Amino acid sequence: MTELILIRHGETDWNRELRFQGQVDVPLNAMGHEQARRLAQRLAGSPVHRLYQSDLRRTRETASPVAQQLGLRGLDEAALREQHFGRVDGMRVDDIKQQYPEDWAGWLAFDEHFAIPGGETTRQFHSRVMGAVRRIVSAHPGETVLVVTHGGVLDMIYRTARALGLSGPRQSEIPNAGLNRVRFHGEAIDILDWADTRHLADLPPQPVYEQARLAREAAQASTELNPSAA
Repeated sequence: MTELILIRHGETDWNRELRFQGQVDVPLNAMGHEQARRLAQRLAGSPVHRLYQSDLRRTRETASPVAQQLGLRGLDEAALREQHFGRVDGMRVDDIKQQYPEDWAGWLAFDEHFAIPGGETTRQFHSRVMGAVRRIVSAHPGETVLVVTHGGVLDMIYRTARALGLSGPRQSEIPNAGLNRVRFHGEAIDILDWADTRHLADLPPQPVYEQARLAREAAQASTELNPSAA
């Protein structure tokens, strides 16, 4: 049995700008650093044995104060990076809509087999993420491991734990610097806690990219353009 404490990185300016961050190496903003500081305080004294982090800057900066608080060294794991969105990595949503409308339409379908040119399908992403997670769990039986990573990575873990399909929009909240705890029993994954943000309670609201709402709007627009498909 191994317990993972899963953390999404703190806020970046690109979160605020609703960009597809993907694997572009951007830093935390001032709010993100404050979230990381509070996260470290929240975890002070926790019995954590190891700390893994995506090798991108925003996760390493989130993990740094936690590592100092717990006396751990963060171990980089490239397989914990966010999904690769190919040619739209780093772009704002409005710019994607204008420059690559076919990519935007394909992404809004939330099909596990779709990939933006140069990027990963959700199925490829899921395989990469869960392979890394299973390796970490196997290496640390009976331990508690802190993993600082990205929203998409946490979505893959949540879907696996809940036996959800890989197609369709996210079905869980994944706030910046929130606390999520899961426990592995062999192949089974139990969710102990999810999206705990009590340590961030008095901070301004976070930017939220509502995939479910976007999917509904896309479906409605398609119906209006092609009523016979309804």
